[in-house]
Amino acid sequence: MGAGEEGVGVTPVQKLVGLVVLIVVQMAGAAGVTWQVQDWRMGKKLAEQANLHKDDLAAISNAAANQVRTEQDKRLATEQALATSDQQHTKELSDAQHTQAALRDRLATADVRLSVLLDATDPASGCNVPSATGAVGVVHAAPRAQLDPAHAQRILAITSDGDRGLIALRACQAYVRVVSGSRLRGGQASEPPMPEAPEQY
Repeated sequence: MGAGEEGVGVTPVQKLVGLVVLIVVQMAGAAGVTWQVQDWRMGKKLAEQANLHKDDLAAISNAAANQVRTEQDKRLATEQALATSDQQHTKELSDAQHTQAALRDRLATADVRLSVLLDATDPASGCNVPSATGAVGVVHAAPRAQLDPAHAQRILAITSDGDRGLIALRACQAYVRVVSGSRLRGGQASEPPMPEAPEQY
């Protein structure tokens, strides 16, 4: 061997170390490539799951929005029905109060007098009207007694309170029917009878 060749020789140990380093570098490169491929695959799966999740969230959001809209429509319909019912009952109450005031005024001016029927068959009543008329007799109307104006005013106040009570009761029943939505049709259940409208004088 020459003088220039002394430091250039590679020993078998160096070859072995070089081979091991080369193998380690190749393994690291293969692991890196494998890792990158797995990362791409995982990224693709995560993106698909994110899209599915986004679609599910959109469907849930749409369903919730539809339910909210439906509930708002129901609430609005209920509010409108209650407003209509309230207007109707307010008008009924106003009309009844107007009628009662007019009757009170007529009683005060003696334009109208209240009277009651007397029982002609009751001997304690002191009414000596015959119960049957003869063939030539005069037809007698049922005996009546006029009430004192103060008593008539008290009776009118009582009936006025009763009329207002009946109107308030009908308003409450209408409110319950609207709010509960339990108006059953077709004879499945019977509703309690509605009080009749107050008698107009």
